[in-house]
Amino acid sequence: MALIVQKYGGTSVGSAERIKNVAQRVARTRAQGHDVVVVVSAMSGETNRLVALAHEMQEFPDPREMDVVLATGEQVTIGLLAMALKDIGVDAKSYTGWQVALKTDSAHTKARIDHIDHERMRADLDQGRVVIVAGFQGIDSLGDITTLGRGGSDTSAVALAAALKADECQIYTDVDGVYTTDPRVVPEARRLDTITFEEMLELASLGSKVLQIRSVEFAGKYQVRLRVLSSLQEGGEGTLITFEEDDTMEQAAVSGIAFDKNQARINVRGVPDKPGIAYQILGAVADANIEVDMIIQNVGDAGTTDFSFTVPRGDYQHTLKLLQEVQKHIGAAEVDGDDTVCKVSIVGLGMRSHVGVASTMFRTLAEEGINIQMISTSEIKVSVLIDEKYMELATRVLHKAFELDKA
Repeated sequence: MALIVQKYGGTSVGSAERIKNVAQRVARTRAQGHDVVVVVSAMSGETNRLVALAHEMQEFPDPREMDVVLATGEQVTIGLLAMALKDIGVDAKSYTGWQVALKTDSAHTKARIDHIDHERMRADLDQGRVVIVAGFQGIDSLGDITTLGRGGSDTSAVALAAALKADECQIYTDVDGVYTTDPRVVPEARRLDTITFEEMLELASLGSKVLQIRSVEFAGKYQVRLRVLSSLQEGGEGTLITFEEDDTMEQAAVSGIAFDKNQARINVRGVPDKPGIAYQILGAVADANIEVDMIIQNVGDAGTTDFSFTVPRGDYQHTLKLLQEVQKHIGAAEVDGDDTVCKVSIVGLGMRSHVGVASTMFRTLAEEGINIQMISTSEIKVSVLIDEKYMELATRVLHKAFELDKA
């Protein structure tokens, strides 16, 4: 008998019928003799609806109250799934994140997990129950509801698997594994049988929607066996995220391509070219709990420099307003930006042993007339910022250039 944590995303529980299908799948796993903990997201579209309601109340919703609102989505799903399981004769019990309790810091809407109390779950499992936990949410030291940010249900699932020392954490989505890129953009994309945690971490950080980056970080840190499967198809092994490099990995320079529309570029122009200016700019952004990704600095004339960086598109207006308020203090001539950009990235452990990967990427984009605005690299990835209208074209031509359609 194994202990298995299963996570079902919003599409997987997007209707009453799909929730009943999840119940049947959970019941089959339980019938095989396994203990099962299920983590679920809100029903598809529900979080967006709640966010829209919040913005009707405030332009920039109060973070604490936003968490109170957002946490209701998953609460509906856990209750419905528990009912569906009971209806087919499977004893189940639902828990909100704060009932478990999944304890976090107090960074509302972007909280990080500190500790999980798993005694209640253990007691239920010992009595033969399926435990259902609301993903994406927890409780801080003040007793306030917190949420983990978009995609946080993946993180909840992996964290619970780590706390419970589960034999496997299965992430069920609307795709049957991790692909070389999004098959909705490139029909020739291939499903990967395995991918390393290092590569998956890069893909998740670069915009791949299959797994949230923090869930991959958790899995790597606590050695959680992680598998991505489809909740809409029967059978199949999905994609196993491994800790070992494949013996054939060196044969392919690039394993996958990720893209991310959730990007906006901020430009701070004509600031004094002196030590500490980057801190003065980015410190104000960090204090507002806004994540910064790609960064470039170009030295100009007359002792000034232009400083550009990217932030999540949802933080674009907030960042602009914040820097416009400190513009005079930092001595900037202008603050502007662009929220019609996207990031396209190539990832592969094989880059460590192949030369010319970046040049192939740049040449391929140039041949299509796609201008590169920013570049970011690491040992196993190259990312470029381009105009959003070229995102799908760039993904298709790069997928072909690196022969990712071939097994």
